[in-house]
Amino acid sequence: MSRFFRQAGDSDSDTEESDEELLTSGDEDAAAPKAAAKPAMSRFLRTAGSDSSSSDSESSDEDESEMSDEEPTQKKKSRFMRGDSDEGSEDEDVKRVVKSTKDKRLEEIEATGKVMDNGLKINDWVAISNEFDKLLRLVQRQSNAAEPLPPFFVKTLLSLENSLNAALTKEKEAKKKMNATNARALNSMKQKVRKTAKEFEKEVQQYQNDPEAFEREFATHAQPADVVAPKPKKQKKGADSESDEEPVLDDRFTTVGKGGKAMSFSADNIFKTLKLIHEARGKKNTDRGEQIRILEKLLEVAVTSYQRIRILLALVSSRFDYNSSVTSYMPTDLWLSAQHEVDQLISIVVADSSYAVQEDTEDYDELVERHPATESDGVVRIRGSIISFVDRLDDEFTKSLQNIDPHGTEYVDRLKDEKVLYRTICRSQAFYEQTSQPEPLARVIMRRLEHIYSKPDAVVSALESSLASSEITPSVTLTSSATTSSLINSLCVHLYKADNSLLRTRAMLSHIYHHALHNDFYTARDMLLMSHLQESIHSADVATQILYNRTVVQLGLCAFRCGLIKEAQATLQDIFTTQRVKELLAQGVHQQRFQQQLTPEQEKAERSRQLPFHMHINTELLEAAFLVSSMLVEVPLLASIESEEQKRKAISKPFRRLLDFADRQVFTGPPESTRDHIMQASKALQDGEWEKCRDLIQSIKIWSLMPEVASVKEMLAKRIQEQGLRTYLFTYAPYYSTLSLSLLSRTFSLPLRSVTSMISKMIWNEELSASLDQSTGVVVFHRIEHSRPQQLAQVIADKVSALLEQNEKVLDIKLGGSGGWGDRSGDKGEKRGEQTQERRGRGDRTRGSLRGGPRGRGSRFAQGLGNQMTRVR
Repeated sequence: MSRFFRQAGDSDSDTEESDEELLTSGDEDAAAPKAAAKPAMSRFLRTAGSDSSSSDSESSDEDESEMSDEEPTQKKKSRFMRGDSDEGSEDEDVKRVVKSTKDKRLEEIEATGKVMDNGLKINDWVAISNEFDKLLRLVQRQSNAAEPLPPFFVKTLLSLENSLNAALTKEKEAKKKMNATNARALNSMKQKVRKTAKEFEKEVQQYQNDPEAFEREFATHAQPADVVAPKPKKQKKGADSESDEEPVLDDRFTTVGKGGKAMSFSADNIFKTLKLIHEARGKKNTDRGEQIRILEKLLEVAVTSYQRIRILLALVSSRFDYNSSVTSYMPTDLWLSAQHEVDQLISIVVADSSYAVQEDTEDYDELVERHPATESDGVVRIRGSIISFVDRLDDEFTKSLQNIDPHGTEYVDRLKDEKVLYRTICRSQAFYEQTSQPEPLARVIMRRLEHIYSKPDAVVSALESSLASSEITPSVTLTSSATTSSLINSLCVHLYKADNSLLRTRAMLSHIYHHALHNDFYTARDMLLMSHLQESIHSADVATQILYNRTVVQLGLCAFRCGLIKEAQATLQDIFTTQRVKELLAQGVHQQRFQQQLTPEQEKAERSRQLPFHMHINTELLEAAFLVSSMLVEVPLLASIESEEQKRKAISKPFRRLLDFADRQVFTGPPESTRDHIMQASKALQDGEWEKCRDLIQSIKIWSLMPEVASVKEMLAKRIQEQGLRTYLFTYAPYYSTLSLSLLSRTFSLPLRSVTSMISKMIWNEELSASLDQSTGVVVFHRIEHSRPQQLAQVIADKVSALLEQNEKVLDIKLGGSGGWGDRSGDKGEKRGEQTQERRGRGDRTRGSLRGGPRGRGSRFAQGLGNQMTRVR
């Protein structure tokens, strides 16, 4: 019993050794327990290697007493009483076996096979099925470690197939069937074995042809793994006390991969290592970081250009594979490394024209070095895609900007990397221009265009300045082109000639956006109408639809800056009517209202389409431009309409809704938001207080975000004066018989020439029932009272006109015309369109003459570019 007790002064190592002795010494003499107890106690209390006199005397006494009793006990006791002098014989007594991971895996495979054999003996197919699944997992790990298929697995598979056939035959002939669970397991095993045998058909055939050769091949392949692993441990254990041998031992360490295989990085085995990495790519247990480190070391030892190109292609792909998540973005350091390596790859293929990287090449042996001299045309074509790397770099850059907080310094720091990305894109463009590859060239030009089409000239100049440090430049640069507009035009013209219709559409929209950004409204409008994109944009992909919405919105802002109020209102109306401005511009996620729930996949896809913050169009500025344009259009129209039924027909429903809400307010405080300013300005304009309206509109702070603020405010003041005069004439015409032109000129601070011109235009358009008296300088109003039958006739005429217009639209849809409903191609279509316009003009003039022009004024007032764009859409 004393053998299981220890005192406080004993060491752990002695205890471990004694425990081992207790487990292994099961043949001790049980006849003399008292004699054995005393030596055992002294063995545990003694410290190995102690040289004190007391311990020596105790051990000598114990040795003498035990030698007189029995010899076997003396031999076993001496193992605990060894000192430093006995260390040399320790390895002979206790042998430690160091097994590699591969050896353990092979032993586990054999153990699983034995369990399956035991299951076959008792016909337990449930256990066999479970063990077979385990066996397949072990073999999969074996293949992941680039190890050959063990012969034991092939032998087990063949025997299992024979046993399975025998069991199935026996089951058919047996009178008493097996239970349902075992029968299902038997049928399942039939399918598994058939599938596995088909998967390893080649190895099974080799084993059946010559089993001994198959086993020899496996043993030859497994031999280096058994030698590498144990060496460092044995050498290290025996050299702990000899410090002069430490440098020699350090030199013998080597890099060990999976399965204990030694890995050496030299120019001779580059292609074999690349093949192993390529085979392990995408598998479940692959260490991506380790793959990147191995490829970086291979790049350092690469000698030829062919080796560097192959390694760089694999290295860039591995960096992109490092972060496989769709939601998170690629780390910045990995992105910069990948960008540098893409630049290095482009430099190699540009410097040496005898090497080419193409997506479509003939099959070649990837384990053999290739030289231009061995090729038929002197050019080594390597399978790869530089444009794919450029696309992925651009996408990961955009994804990082989507996930970084735009209000912090990190976003600004990340945005600085756009300069190096733009240089990489331009270098790849130069490469594809030299190699004459039209399809990837069009794609890379589109990438370049997307980085500059929406930016001011100063930012484009800064991006183009990065090309000065590059040894290769594309044919079209800012230095070769005089202005940014000419650079954009050259890039877009090249894309117009491309075969890809999607690239042509996006190039057209980018070109229109750039013209609108530079206040060239008429050119942008003509390009949009002539392209007929509004007819086919609904069938385009989501990204192109977002670009179309951004282009239309920028066109409306351009019209507003140029003072074209009607065109601005009509252009912006379509997108504001939907009440989903942020979503349509990809500047916000759809708000889930009215029980419209988005699935997680839909929400994730919508978030991935969001534009980076620096590309956003300010929605508050957009809303201010739309509401001010609607005010200048709607307020004079409301003043010109007399009946309540016609007042319900609004041009701008969002503005009318806000105006009605403001009219219902009992108390109106000082304006705070942009909407408050515009609504109070609208009320002042209705009352004829144009100066108050002007001050409220100009006090909106959001105008400071618009370029050329002073000219925009001056334009708005002039338009408010003009529309104030029109509103005043529509409102107070029934109360005057004559009105002095000079009084109107002083009241609205307009030149007399402008007042005369505006009134003449209103009379000509039949908006105002009046005449000018040039001699006295007054306008004479004509009052025409309509009877009840005339009013009903006017209503019927309006309904018939609306019905006619609807029928024309339906007819145009059935005929499949490419233009608007009044602009069909062909002589017959042109004639019909002219007749339609003539009928519409006669109806307007008739209605204006019947009732002094109130309804005629409204219908004529609504015509223009905006309505044409709405009809075409």
